[in-house]
Amino acid sequence: MTILVTGGAGFIGANFVLDWLAHSDETVVNLDKLTYAGNLDNLSSLTGNTQHVFVQGDIGDSALVERLLEEHRPRAILNFAAESHVDRSIHGPQAFIDTNIVGTFRLLEAVRAYVKGLASDSLQAFRFLHVSTDEVYGSLAKDEAAFTERHAYEPNSPYSASKAASDHLVRAYHHTYGLPVLTTNCSNNYGPYHFPEKLIPLMIVNALAGEALPVYGDGQQIRDWLYVKDHCSAIRRVLEAGSVGEVYNVGGWNEKTNLEIVHTVCALLDELRPRADGQPYHAQISYVTDRPGHDRRYAIDARKLERELGWKPAETFETGIRKTVQWYLDNQDWVRNIQSGAYREWVEKNYAGRRA
Repeated sequence: MTILVTGGAGFIGANFVLDWLAHSDETVVNLDKLTYAGNLDNLSSLTGNTQHVFVQGDIGDSALVERLLEEHRPRAILNFAAESHVDRSIHGPQAFIDTNIVGTFRLLEAVRAYVKGLASDSLQAFRFLHVSTDEVYGSLAKDEAAFTERHAYEPNSPYSASKAASDHLVRAYHHTYGLPVLTTNCSNNYGPYHFPEKLIPLMIVNALAGEALPVYGDGQQIRDWLYVKDHCSAIRRVLEAGSVGEVYNVGGWNEKTNLEIVHTVCALLDELRPRADGQPYHAQISYVTDRPGHDRRYAIDARKLERELGWKPAETFETGIRKTVQWYLDNQDWVRNIQSGAYREWVEKNYAGRRA
């Protein structure tokens, strides 16, 4: 048996591939475009593993996807492929439209053609699982109830709008064409292999380099934080037992302000890798101009997933963030390898002129 994973060299996708192969003897065909955030170093431990078949390519390349489906005959497709950084979507939304909307459409079209040729028992077992985000729901006030699967879509950035569009396409292909789909909407992930443009890895990397720790606005934006390995276990469970056509929110039950996150990372680094001068890492915090349209709060209500499929996260934020900081301390070569000139140029572009 085989599954096809798209975007399986990125942060969440790579963690899923590693997790899947640690728990299953099924082959993974891994299709990834290897843009700036796709990194084969994430999968270096799989070198020589015949259960992992890597293919560099775009989900928008219909001919390639059709060939892979015909050649490998997967029983399931898990779509992680996406442009996912809000700040990048503000600077250049076109890539988000191309991958998240057009790419998802072309992938769905290829899958629609593929399932027409499946025998009835294979079609009955087939699943298309689309991995999405809580950002499609928009922003919550501090005292509002957390997002449920019935919450209206109110995306506020080019990124979240493009993901909302992809979610709607997946839903439409189920209701119009009968495609057996599942959708998950997750909260903020953190953990190993996280590209250091996002909050937690950026703070770790900058702190160790003696650079400023840029905090947007007042730092009181609230997010729910989900350890990436918990997210992987949730996706496995949804694929295994989720009801076709249903949406499942995946959260960690860890609402924290961005400033709390930064102080927690600093405190762990003070403990695990103290500064040579004895000063605390929080002295490097620098408040910068907020991003345009920055959503104030996200919060996931994951009770449906627990009630119907028996899933809940294994990690608390305290255990997960300690594992994450330790992973970055133990994997400095990985960090250095991805800090190319292009990465440094992006950081300079995004934070230049933001000093508050």
